[in-house]
Formats: sequence, structure tokens, C-alpha cells
Amino acid sequence: MLYWLLFPLKDLWIGFNVFRYITFRTGLAIATAFFISLLLGPLVIRRLAALQIRQTIRQEGPERHLAKAGTPTMGGALIVGAFTVATLLWADLTNPYLWTVVLVTLAYAGVGLADDWLKVRHRRSLGLSARQKLLLQAAIGLAAGYVVRSVAAPAPHAGALALPFFKDVLLPLGVLYLPFVMIVLMGASNAVNLTDGLDGLAIGSMAIATATYTVFVYIAGHSRIADYLRIVSVSGAGEVTVFTGAVVGAALGFLWFNCHPAQVFMGDVGSLGLGGAIGIVAVVAKQELLLVVVGGLFVVEALSVLIQVGSYRLRGKRVFRMAPLHHHFELKGWDETQVVVRFWIVGVVFALAGLATLKLR
Repeated sequence: MLYWLLFPLKDLWIGFNVFRYITFRTGLAIATAFFISLLLGPLVIRRLAALQIRQTIRQEGPERHLAKAGTPTMGGALIVGAFTVATLLWADLTNPYLWTVVLVTLAYAGVGLADDWLKVRHRRSLGLSARQKLLLQAAIGLAAGYVVRSVAAPAPHAGALALPFFKDVLLPLGVLYLPFVMIVLMGASNAVNLTDGLDGLAIGSMAIATATYTVFVYIAGHSRIADYLRIVSVSGAGEVTVFTGAVVGAALGFLWFNCHPAQVFMGDVGSLGLGGAIGIVAVVAKQELLLVVVGGLFVVEALSVLIQVGSYRLRGKRVFRMAPLHHHFELKGWDETQVVVRFWIVGVVFALAGLATLKLR
């Protein structure tokens, strides 16, 4: 909204011309979302505590986590609110890709909000059933795939899968495109949700991964740079950079309160919303497959759960002391802060590996 108000003033003073640049507005979005999270954080935490919106700890989890019972939760609403406001303030609201990523993110956050509310209302660690949650996520994913394909048409990349390392290779998916997008979004949202088990782990890792995709989506929207780096050029996608920047800013502001010992948890409204956000950004940037690399930490966490469940059902034995993987290292004796910081380091390595692929084409 401020973009619409300030950019037209360039005719009165040339200095307002700076608002035409996506990079400048992305910086403003980062700062805006960060300060919204930082300034409103104490108020939100007090309000959540007053409303008795507190975390219920799973009894089967690590014993040391039982002390976290009663910590305010659903703080993810602050994250989502902060980056949504920042995006609406500084982005070009006529851009269809921008509205797509915002609405898909809000939809996934809405699923998480319903799940969190049921947990709080019934004072238990289970909210929506697994079937209900997956059906809602699948419906949003299918709708998102349809919208992205429609916005991109008639470009060659509409409804196609771009293969990393090959600029001119596009694999038309046809009727499989919508299910593909659905799988990407469901996988991303649930992987982030599974990673959200230690103070600061998920939100810090999200900041790293989203910052990386800020680079990818900006490049995809800049035809000259995209051509030079030999990646698919997506006209209009660059404006999504403002959104990803806002997500990074909001995440860093929330981390101030979520670092160990956490004053607030983000809950499913945060983890599902953020997972959906990075998933839809990857789809818009035509870098869906690289999400496995950039978000490698989330993939490993999700795989640890699948391996643990599969092994126990097939062999009656567990591979890890506890899943997701961060709990395994906790039970091996690592301090919570050690696990979080070391996993952040792994997340940075995965992010750098993803960025390195820009030159391997």
C-alpha cells in the first residue's frame, strides 16, 4: 500500500524513484516485519498467557520437555501477521504471484490455527485428526497448483517441471502438475512442522532456507540474471522477493522470544504456515526440486520419522532413540542448545549447497 502511495511521487521528487526497486522494498519489508515481531512480541505473549493458550507436551516425548508445559503457544500468528502486514505495505499488490503466495501461506496457517485451537480447547496434544489435516492441506495444494499454472500461462514453463542444472529442459507434467504441487506443499509444511520440536530450531532453520529462496525467486524474476545463470525466467516472480524478505524479518524477530529458553512457541499456525510459504515460493520460482537441497534439514527430519515408523512396523525395532532426529541427539546427551545450533549449521550448509547449484548449469 505504501508502495502505491510513495512511488507515484517520483514526479515530484526523484528520490521516490527508489521505491521502484524490488531490492529496496525487500529491505524495507525485512525491517518492517522484524520490528513488528520484536515490538509486539511481549504484548502477544502476555495476551496468550492471559487467555490460557498454553502448550500441551506429549507424554511420550523427552522427559526434560515436560518442564515446558504451560508455555504460551500459537505465537506463529505473530509471525504470519508480521510478514503479511510488511508484504502488503511494500509490495506491488497488482502482482498475481504475490497474492498467490500470500493466500496459500494464510490458508496453511489457517489449518495450523484450527489444529492449535482444538489442542488448547481440549487441553491435549492432538488437534485435528491426521486425515482432516492432510485433506485440507491437499485441497489447498491442488488449488495452488491450478492458480500458479493459470498465472504462468501461456509461458512454456506453465505446468512444467524445471530440472536443475539444465536451463532449457522443461518436463511437461500435464494432469500430474496439480498433484505434484500438492505433494511439494504438503511435504514442505509437514516437514517444517516435524522440525518444530526444540526452542528456536524450526524458526531459525526457516530463516536460513527462506533467505536462500529470496535469492532464487529474485533471480527467476530478473530475465537478464536468469539468462546469465541459465535458470528459468518467470516474469513477475521477482515481486515475491518482498514476501520472502518479510518472512525472514518476521522469523528473526520471533526468534528473539523463541530461543532457549523459549518464552513462546509458534505452534502449528506457524510451522504449517511457514512450510506452506517456502513450498509455494519454490513452485513460483520453478525451483521445486532444489527445495530438497535448500530445505535438506527439514527433509532429514521428516525422513527420520518415516524410517522410524517403517522400521518399527516391519521389524519391531527402532532405528533412532526417538524421532524426529533432533530428539535422538537429545537422548544421546546433547544439550538442547547444542542440538539447535548444530542443526542450524547443517541448515546453512544445505543452503550454501543449493546456492552453489546456480553455477552448475
